[in-house]
Amino acid sequence: MTKKLRPLAALAIVALIGAGCSSGSSAGTTAKKATARDKAATFSACMRKNGVSEFPDPDASGELTIDAVANGSSVDTSSAAFKHAIGACKHLQPPGFTGHRRSAQDQKPALEFAQCIREHGVKDFPDPTPDAPLVDTNRIPSAATSNGMSILNAAMHTCGEVLGHALGIRP
Repeated sequence: MTKKLRPLAALAIVALIGAGCSSGSSAGTTAKKATARDKAATFSACMRKNGVSEFPDPDASGELTIDAVANGSSVDTSSAAFKHAIGACKHLQPPGFTGHRRSAQDQKPALEFAQCIREHGVKDFPDPTPDAPLVDTNRIPSAATSNGMSILNAAMHTCGEVLGHALGIRP
């Protein structure tokens, strides 16, 4: 992993943990029926609404990735405003936003992470697909329950080392 991508991976961890602080609004339910471009545009609008005024819209193909934002715009992904907005808008993140498609080699630790999460209380945690985020709360029915996010955050904390491997951060 390059030095430039390490802060982004760390940011992804913060964003995943921060997801427990976001509201359980129905926006995620609406976004499921939308096109990929619609989802990315909704996420962009949320980021701007939450303090990152220069956050870009998705490209013409509808794609929006953290790499494109960090390297193709004036957005400072290490700013407090960005960290706040990414946490507030986590539930709207389009698939693949926090990274590229995982290789078969990278998918193995992602699947181990999913298994660890299930073993630590989130029985309905799905296996991530190679082109989707490791954690998508829209695909975890129990996350919408009263204690669901607390249980998920506790499992993520317990599985932190496995999460680091899944994100490509090796000790």
